[in-house]
Amino acid sequence: MPPDAHAAPPHGFPDALVARVLDDALVAGAKVYGISGLQGSGKSTLAAQLVAAAQARGLRAVAVSIDDFYLDLPERRRLAREVHPLLATRGPPGTHDLALACGTLDALRCGRAVAVPAFDKLADRRLPRPSWRCEAADLVVFEGWFLGTPAEPEAALQTPANALERDEDADGRWRRHVNAALARDYPALWRRIDRLLFLQPPGFDVVPAWRWQQEQALQARNPSRAGMTREQVARFVQHYERVSRQALRTLPEIADVVVALDADRKPLYGISGI
Repeated sequence: MPPDAHAAPPHGFPDALVARVLDDALVAGAKVYGISGLQGSGKSTLAAQLVAAAQARGLRAVAVSIDDFYLDLPERRRLAREVHPLLATRGPPGTHDLALACGTLDALRCGRAVAVPAFDKLADRRLPRPSWRCEAADLVVFEGWFLGTPAEPEAALQTPANALERDEDADGRWRRHVNAALARDYPALWRRIDRLLFLQPPGFDVVPAWRWQQEQALQARNPSRAGMTREQVARFVQHYERVSRQALRTLPEIADVVVALDADRKPLYGISGI
């Protein structure tokens, strides 16, 4: 389970909501059920709850995160040298091993046992293959902060989205590379998702606070960890702001199921699409 799996919401989603989402996955015959949600929205928590509920019904279920497929640090450092320094930071489109992700999901959807990669976020490195978990599943719950998000029109890239883009990507080279990767490479991964749920926050403005809460929870569980300050977290989330805002614009219409959340990550009203 990812280290931030219990960071938000603190007590998980209501059992009734989890049961409805699991029923939706089973009725749809989904082998890979996607959960998309911005940083801190509770997608890892919901994925863990869905897996537990499915296992309680006798199903083999496994949670997989797009974070499991980050490019290792040496590969991102190469991209930083050859393309743009901001590509050293993991997470945005263009910093994942998509061949590994597609191959892993393909094996899982066929019911074959496969080694699922794992990433050590504290060390910023992919764990060695002998430490990967071997899984076989009837249901894969695949979660990630921008699952299903399409690329932006080229014209939208001209204006910086925030101070990071203005000051560290003045010529737009980084954001064009990220957007091109999102348009070219990620649709093949999105097609492996049979049904997609979007945890819809009230807006991007809540994300820095949510990510700061995650950082505090990580630090509490790992006191020796060199954590980020609130200012560093604020800069960190700017790496994801542009694609996050694109997700907010597009995923309510793209996703099969939408769960609207308030600023405390509590579902606001009925689930649309179920």
